[in-house]
Amino acid sequence: MASPLDGIRVLEVANWLAAPAATALMADLGADVIKVEPPNGDIFRYFVLRSLGYDHDFATNYGFQVDNRGKRSIVVDLEKPGGPELVRKLAAGCDVFVTNLVQRRRVKYGLTYDDVHAAKEDIVYCSFSGYGTRGPDADRSGFDFAAFWARSGIMGLLGEPDAPPPLNRGGQGDHSTSFNLLAAVLAGLRMRDKTGEGQHVETTLQASGMWTIAGDFSAGLVSRVNAPRMSRKAPVNPIWNSYVCADGLWVLLVVPNPFPDYWRKFCDVIERPEWATDPRWDDLAKLRANTPALVAEIDGIMRQHDRAHWGKRLDEVGFIWAPVATMTDMIDDPQVREMGWITSVEHPTFGTFETLDTPFKLYGSDIGVRGPAPDLGQHTFEVLAEFGVEGDDISELAANGVLG
Repeated sequence: MASPLDGIRVLEVANWLAAPAATALMADLGADVIKVEPPNGDIFRYFVLRSLGYDHDFATNYGFQVDNRGKRSIVVDLEKPGGPELVRKLAAGCDVFVTNLVQRRRVKYGLTYDDVHAAKEDIVYCSFSGYGTRGPDADRSGFDFAAFWARSGIMGLLGEPDAPPPLNRGGQGDHSTSFNLLAAVLAGLRMRDKTGEGQHVETTLQASGMWTIAGDFSAGLVSRVNAPRMSRKAPVNPIWNSYVCADGLWVLLVVPNPFPDYWRKFCDVIERPEWATDPRWDDLAKLRANTPALVAEIDGIMRQHDRAHWGKRLDEVGFIWAPVATMTDMIDDPQVREMGWITSVEHPTFGTFETLDTPFKLYGSDIGVRGPAPDLGQHTFEVLAEFGVEGDDISELAANGVLG
């Protein structure tokens, strides 16, 4: 089977997560992704997972493996004379250029859109950053914690009303944003096919965060009012809420509109059929007005049985719910396994390990993880030879420290 991006070459001058995650998906789709790294490597190579709360002393950074699988790595020192020129030479032989350098560094190294476009007129140039290439924050660095989670408005919406706003998990915003990068690049390639001209595409962590709360944001644009934080003890309705069971495990009930059927179904599940016609909460307005009292009642009932009991009862009446799963729950989830969202990779040093596969399917196309992340500079000389850099030139670049 053919792959959607067979024959497409991508040059990545980026580090950390979001942009590399997008190019990893391009590699899954069959693109030849060349990762340009400084002599010390992408800083994410050395990120310690313990900083995210893990006690295990991982032998390798499996996060880096996810976001850089199937690529080729070359080392180019952009601080050395000849480094930026070499990257522009490589760009001239590529279809896509992806960078997350802040704007001032693109200018410094001669890697702006204009610079790269001059090297290859029909290239699709993808700008990625925390806040964008224009405006007062164009040179501001922005991890997903800052630009995606906090600055976009997500963080301020979440948490109990009287509690501090919660942190996100590392990479959560980066991986959400990677889909926007991928979509932008694919659209750019499609436009190139139609017009023969190159494209400059751009997205940011901040914009991606705003898009994930588009419903709230759209309402805010009209009302100019901040949405209130929602309390678990006083939700909009009691069956769009989370509850803990006797075994300490949680379930999430997800019914935006309880009437006309779901409130009755839920009352049957918890063996309180009389509640369905109780005049205190027999329509939506009354139900919402009485949610604090109802949640307290339901809390007590749900704690009488374990999650397996409640799950079976909820499924019997076709109720919309989900277990609040842990990572280890998901690893063994039969639905995840049946759909093939987890795959195995063979690494020459660390052996075989499981990782996430491409998070979408193209039936009839060859997509998926092509191999592990490369070692630092593993393909430098191989790639330079492919791009017509001669032996003497390679020796000169190496002697001048451009190749690390």
